Amino acid sequence: MKHSFFKSLFAVTTLSLTLAGFQSCKPKGGQSAAAGDAAAKTYVAPGKYDEFYNIVSGGFSGQMSVYGLPSGRLFRVIPVFSVDPEKGWGYSEETKPMLNTSHGFVPWDDLHHIALSQTKGEHDGRWAFGNANNTPRIARIDMKTFRTAEILEIPNSAGNHSSPFITENSEYVVAGTRFSVPMGDNLDVPINTYKQNFKGTVSFISVDKDNGGMKVAFQIETPGVNYDLARAGKGKSHGWFFFSCYNSERANTLLEVNASQKDKDFILCVNWKKAEEYVKAGKGTKKAVKYAHNVWNEETQSATSTIENEVVVLNAKDNPDIVYYMPCPKSPHGCDTDPTGEYIVGSGKLAAVIPVFSFTKIQQAIANKTFDGDYEGIPVLKYDAVLHGEVQKPGLGPLHTEFDANGNAYTSFFVSSEIVKWNVKDLKVLDRVPTYYSIGHLCVPGGPTVKPHGKYVIAYNKITKDRYLPTGPELTQSAQLYDITGEKMKLLLDFPTIGEPHYAEAIPASLVMPNSKKIYKLEENKHPQAALGEGKARVERKGNEVHVYMTAIRSHFNPDNIEGVKLGDVVYFHVTNLEQDWDVPHGFAIKGADNAELLIMPGETSTLKWKPERAGVYPMYCTDFCSALHQEMQGYIRISPAGSSVPLSFSTGTNMPAAEPAAAPAQK
Repeated sequence: MKHSFFKSLFAVTTLSLTLAGFQSCKPKGGQSAAAGDAAAKTYVAPGKYDEFYNIVSGGFSGQMSVYGLPSGRLFRVIPVFSVDPEKGWGYSEETKPMLNTSHGFVPWDDLHHIALSQTKGEHDGRWAFGNANNTPRIARIDMKTFRTAEILEIPNSAGNHSSPFITENSEYVVAGTRFSVPMGDNLDVPINTYKQNFKGTVSFISVDKDNGGMKVAFQIETPGVNYDLARAGKGKSHGWFFFSCYNSERANTLLEVNASQKDKDFILCVNWKKAEEYVKAGKGTKKAVKYAHNVWNEETQSATSTIENEVVVLNAKDNPDIVYYMPCPKSPHGCDTDPTGEYIVGSGKLAAVIPVFSFTKIQQAIANKTFDGDYEGIPVLKYDAVLHGEVQKPGLGPLHTEFDANGNAYTSFFVSSEIVKWNVKDLKVLDRVPTYYSIGHLCVPGGPTVKPHGKYVIAYNKITKDRYLPTGPELTQSAQLYDITGEKMKLLLDFPTIGEPHYAEAIPASLVMPNSKKIYKLEENKHPQAALGEGKARVERKGNEVHVYMTAIRSHFNPDNIEGVKLGDVVYFHVTNLEQDWDVPHGFAIKGADNAELLIMPGETSTLKWKPERAGVYPMYCTDFCSALHQEMQGYIRISPAGSSVPLSFSTGTNMPAAEPAAAPAQK
């Protein structure tokens, strides 16, 4: 035990010192590392389109971002788990339910990974999925509108890093517990009883093949390890899922050392087809637990939040043949399946090799019961029996691997800040290029699918010392684009990113662009407060609520003068954008509002709630430049003292009611 402890401590310390030394010394030629023809290869002429959409996680921003490749241009930030005042996300009455959880309204999260929907193992351009790492949730984004369409909270989980990885026909997205915790009726237990009381889960969330609707189909309860990443099987390994996991030591303090004791942790192999059979046979246990399910309705342009109360759980020990552990050195992060589905690549952060496992050998080992004992009742496959081979001396700190269509793999190395290209079958290193600096994940367009598009590999870097103009103590994080069409990788471009660009997928524009929604048709607007024409604009009082049914069109609001609102009233501005022209949104804001503006798409209705705190006249205006007379698109609302006799009135283009005469000056 002592020998193992100091060996692990030495490994961690060595890696830390190596990283510190590397970051303090810039590689020679770093600023001129790009190929001479890089500008031509990344240049997208005005009026021309990029070849790929790059859908990038925003990390601690809680959002997704959309870039073009090869240009690196930022097109959009998609609000997902964090409020966004620019777009009114989480501020408008329609979007607030999307951020509801069993803990109440949660206005932020940490979005680490995305997954794009697939059909027959290939990208289909329908949906993108993202994970909330902190308050465990999965979001589904509609690629027609680039909007969040659904958010599902994950019960029996405490941290959701290992998600949302997807099967090859989008049957499921999966989520593994990052932090194992006590589950069941007794949650108040001493932390040092981790080994006795803490459990993990992997959740299988079904996806409706027609509308994308999500549901927690079942969960598998496992020993209390920490799950990191996952990939579905494909081709011959379809029906299986592979999860990397660390802390097989089940430590509960100072994991930096205590969870690095063993030379090998595990990859969890899950036969989800077999698990489905058990669920259908009634082998699962229905457990009471609360979790939120939030859905956006395109017709009503509003969200609803429902609290679910039950989930089906399979115990891995009690249902044989669904779960196996496969040893993997050491503290694995990545777990990636090649396009054929035969090879599963593990990436041990503290390992000096990259292990590559064979699905065929895994099946043989299971059939022959070639086990190396068990771990908490789960069979452990013999390492040598399932190993295809090891990539020798590939680099320091391997994290994540993706593939091209030519049998090659590309692995990111955090400590040595590089991408290494190697051949999957013969395991020989073919090329390596530096990244600037400390790469985390990488992305090959189509890299997780059965038919990678190749052409580029993109590095997502944590540190950008000396790459950009300084902006105080924190510098932008970045992505770097490399050409992989030749034998050698060539740096073409680097570009800043929002938040932390943790992981991304790139998809051909041709799969997404033709289906992109341009407007919301007014005749299809079923919002209950929509004013579908200027003649429908009005103001109504309902007790202490004042509802303003407002229209917006270039370049005025209707109504634009409102009086008779009193202190103590709550005002709801239901604003309908009457435009039916692409890319003509209108904004709406009012002085003193303590939430945010609205950003209303053509044909859409959105609601801002406002409680005035002082009497006076307040301007309201359009916040999104819409025409030459954008500045003139404004109005006023008068707030009178409580108990005032000012009648409720509204108008546009007419001074209504008649102006009251000014009081005569007092006689001296």
